Amino acid sequence: MNPLLQLVRRHRQGEHVGIFSVCSAHPLVLEAALIQARENQTALLVEATSNQVDQFGGYTGMRPHGFSEHLTQLAQGCGFPADKLILGGDHLGPNRWQSLPAAEAMEHARDLIAAYVAAGFQKLHLDCSMACADDELPLDDALVAARAADLARVAEEVGRHLYGRSELLYVVGTEVPTPGGAQEHLDELAVTRPEAAERTLLAHREAFAAAGLNDAWQRVIALVVQPGVEFDHISVANYQPAAATALSRMIEGHPGLVYEAHSTDYQTPAAYRQLVRDHFAILKVGPALTFALREALYALAGIENELLPEKERSHLRKVLEQSMLERPAFWQSHYHGSQTECRLARSFSYSDRIRYYWPIPAVEASCQTLLNNLSAVALPETLLSQYLPAQYQRVRAGTLEAKPKALVIDCVREVLRPYAAACRAETEEQS
Repeated sequence: MNPLLQLVRRHRQGEHVGIFSVCSAHPLVLEAALIQARENQTALLVEATSNQVDQFGGYTGMRPHGFSEHLTQLAQGCGFPADKLILGGDHLGPNRWQSLPAAEAMEHARDLIAAYVAAGFQKLHLDCSMACADDELPLDDALVAARAADLARVAEEVGRHLYGRSELLYVVGTEVPTPGGAQEHLDELAVTRPEAAERTLLAHREAFAAAGLNDAWQRVIALVVQPGVEFDHISVANYQPAAATALSRMIEGHPGLVYEAHSTDYQTPAAYRQLVRDHFAILKVGPALTFALREALYALAGIENELLPEKERSHLRKVLEQSMLERPAFWQSHYHGSQTECRLARSFSYSDRIRYYWPIPAVEASCQTLLNNLSAVALPETLLSQYLPAQYQRVRAGTLEAKPKALVIDCVREVLRPYAAACRAETEEQS
């Protein structure tokens, strides 16, 4: 049985178990997640978004098959078992082509879904909640659901053609937080109303039935709603369990289903545990991981500045800033204010638009220079204490090697450890 389906069934049978979903394409982030899951002896769910990976390459330059191969190779290198690796696709739909007429955008979306299934992705979040160029607003629930069912039909056909049968798992839902965080300051965040969640489920169930997809509907495992968690550039909306009580109870009337919570980045460890208890059993994390990656690399750049003459340094921060200024498309419409405010946001925003710039060749080269430079010298404990205090403690305890790549991976794992703890069965946690 698919380990994700098995976990959902365990949760619905009363176990307080969940799974975190890693939404990143950065190889160091993925390696950190693989190591974390390997040590916890759990399955690992990794998801590519339609922005990162599509049939044209996305912003990472990778198509679905390339992403799958890349992740498989990383897993082999980490000694992670292939049968515990789950590939998912996030926000699959017309998102990338909203500026086109609906017919054209949906044709691209069908090709996108087909490419994901052909590449071995097992979990598909069908998201057709965004309007296309010729759509009337607001979008009707039935139209959104019909488009999602259309994509499910394509997925099922490709799955049966390639594998003889379809065992694909689906996630539906239209109340999706903005991918990568809210663009405006958070004042008050509305939790999805139970009746709205019921309408979404009913609309999708009817659309699947109308498309002859009753079997596929039995493999819908989760509904995306807004539990009241989100972040913007400078603040985080913390989970308030009391505000989500009615929503939490609603899903209990739908056997086989859990909630999928997006934008759970930067929540507290206690919040993650409570989210799982409240049936938000799939916790998605993305920008917080590359936020931690950036913190680690900036810290290493600070150490490099102390140890090496200027002409030998990577100048990572300068290279990144220059790359962002030369290619402003990924941040310019998100960050506003004075030059100082925008400069700070480019590097330090919770929404972490800097993550789009790591694949740029000049940035990749600078990162490699940084890692090479610091791999060739002994890192003084005193500088580790100054720049990476948590990792310094592990180095002193003998549980972490004082090597730059190991330090970066451990910083990313600092984000993942609370997720892993929250997703473990409470009996495991207590034993």
